[in-house]
Amino acid sequence: MKIGFIGCGKMGAALARGVLSSGACAPGDILVCDRVAEAAAALAADTAIRIAAGPREVASGSDIVLLCVKPDDASAALAEAVPELAGKLLVSIAAGLTLASLQAAAPGSHVVRVMPNTGALVRQGASAYAAGPGVTDADAAAVAKIFSSVGLAFAVKEPLLDAVTGLSGSGPAYVYLFIEALSDGGVQMGLPRDLAARLAVQTVAGAAAMVARTGMHPALLREMVTSPGGTTIAGLAELERAGLRSGVIGAVRAATERSRELGASRAR
Repeated sequence: MKIGFIGCGKMGAALARGVLSSGACAPGDILVCDRVAEAAAALAADTAIRIAAGPREVASGSDIVLLCVKPDDASAALAEAVPELAGKLLVSIAAGLTLASLQAAAPGSHVVRVMPNTGALVRQGASAYAAGPGVTDADAAAVAKIFSSVGLAFAVKEPLLDAVTGLSGSGPAYVYLFIEALSDGGVQMGLPRDLAARLAVQTVAGAAAMVARTGMHPALLREMVTSPGGTTIAGLAELERAGLRSGVIGAVRAATERSRELGASRAR
């Protein structure tokens, strides 16, 4: 399987490294290009992958092409690559670019649209992908394999990608804010800043691991550490009073609606 990356910024580089780490490809089977030549050179120097002169060369030398550029740069990149994309699998992580717009820009290609998140940079990503017309089971399996190399990957219908953006695409920022607040609470109560930060990070990581590994509903795990009249229920009552639950739900809703707005504007 020969994979090409049009764009190898943070996310593109993370995906290339993940594919290499998983053994899905050898370094010689990966071809990259980037508007910033230094980015491609740095990745190639570190991984021994090959550098292409531009999008057309990437498409020509690859079976699967990943479009890992900013949405505003996608049209120009595809215009250069399109003569070589017919019949090939084109996978886009450019936010807000619909399957219809991608198919119009790259006629004859099999298009899959993916919403990854920044956890992919540490191989703990959450990605969702939607397949366009003509995408085969083998195509979908290849996409799942690529994005599973940097975390978890889920197949969804395209209309759900905006909600994915609102939850897991923007979600890391919500969690970072919670970690910061949790740490600040510790500092307010007298803990040294460094210790409070490390405790907050490990507490969130451990709680997430408990949910993932046990498969239990978060509410059941919460009940397990909430004793009658104890410290935890006192803290939870304060979070409920402050509206944490409704605030997080509202954040996902607001981010989802904004994703829809951006997608609609780019489709015009």
